[in-house]
Amino acid sequence: MKLVSYKAIHSNSALLQLLYGAALLFGIAFSSTAYANETCKTLLATGNPEYPPYLWRDPEDENRLIGANAEWIQLLSKEIGIPIDIKYVGPWGRVQEEAKLGRVDLLAGAFFTQPRLEYMDYFYPAFRETRTVIWTRSNFNLPYKKWSDLTGKQGVTVINNSFGEEFDRYAKESLKISMVPSLEQALKMLSLSRADYLIYEEDPGLAYVAKLNISGLKTVTPPITNENLYLTLSHKSACNTPEMRGRIAKAVYKLDKQNVMSKLITANIQLWRKQQSK
Repeated sequence: MKLVSYKAIHSNSALLQLLYGAALLFGIAFSSTAYANETCKTLLATGNPEYPPYLWRDPEDENRLIGANAEWIQLLSKEIGIPIDIKYVGPWGRVQEEAKLGRVDLLAGAFFTQPRLEYMDYFYPAFRETRTVIWTRSNFNLPYKKWSDLTGKQGVTVINNSFGEEFDRYAKESLKISMVPSLEQALKMLSLSRADYLIYEEDPGLAYVAKLNISGLKTVTPPITNENLYLTLSHKSACNTPEMRGRIAKAVYKLDKQNVMSKLITANIQLWRKQQSK
């Protein structure tokens, strides 16, 4: 009879435990991937609904968002092979809360800020650069050349808007800016002299001024910031897996190389104007 040493038994037992642990981890990883593939049959995207020509509510179906960003999202959908619904879920502040909670998967356009990294992943490169400007009344004297020129004046912008981390920090420390739920409300406050200036992106601002038929407003230079728009994915999205992030990142890179956004913006400026003239 051959005797087996305690050391050998212990060694074999440790090896078996190691193999069992590896198999268990593999099983968990496999089941997680299978679960993600099972649950991620479609993605839900949303964004700022007051953002023409990038995004706005479809007049024929107000639960749906249309615009250049919406069309870009559909091109992305074809690239990754998964349907993406792009819907209205509320104003911009609500949109960001929905992303935090994982009730939406993708944001079709967000500026980069460090706090947003706590609940979203960003995809690079940015798909568009936007210009944020100061809006004021044509008859109001606002000698603006640098941020400090806004000190002592009453500003307004939309809740949860970011204009780049550096300006956001400066504004919080040095400027007096009211936050309102919508761009429409902000523009009306400015035109009624309830604010001295409005901070907002140039293209959407011009689009809403035309829609509301507001006269007597102007933009002043230089711009506050030139910021990039990114596609983001909620950390709590069931579709947020390494495999899915890789597919989306690859698609974003390909679409950037094709330079599709310029054509989409031109077409959607025309669509917005056509809709407002009806």
